[in-house]
Amino acid sequence: MKFLSTLILLAVFPVLLGAKTEHKFYVSVTKIEYAPKAGSLQIISNIFIDDLEDVLQQRYREDVSLATTKETEADETLLQQYILQKVSIQVDDLPVKLTYIGREYDVDMVKVYIEVEAVSNFESITIENAILQDLFEEQQNIVHVKKGKDRKSMILTAENPKGMLKFK
Repeated sequence: MKFLSTLILLAVFPVLLGAKTEHKFYVSVTKIEYAPKAGSLQIISNIFIDDLEDVLQQRYREDVSLATTKETEADETLLQQYILQKVSIQVDDLPVKLTYIGREYDVDMVKVYIEVEAVSNFESITIENAILQDLFEEQQNIVHVKKGKDRKSMILTAENPKGMLKFK
């Protein structure tokens, strides 16, 4: 009996190791920090690679590949294009220009780096983040904003993809 249990475990274990883990929740986390000395907003968005790849394949090309040896410069360009279409920011009710800095992969996440230059002290920031909301209705995009010692957060959904935070 012990031999049979061991045999079954050895047969099933490689299958479990090789199985692709799918997450049951759809969330991204974006951190925005005001750097007064640089006069900029420094932004890092963490997004699941597989979800981002899915949306890029549906919107642009079926062969888009992220975080693999098959990834091309064109794939990163599509990633950049998608992110800049889905995220917008207003500082004190004035739109600002987002500059895509780059991306890096960390296990099953992609970290997207964005910067907004020429930002002086501000009282309000309005963020629209509709990343992946065109693919997953239940997608939630959590946004954390840090200005000095003040930290504020909001959750943006498909029904409410835009929100404002006030700082005094």
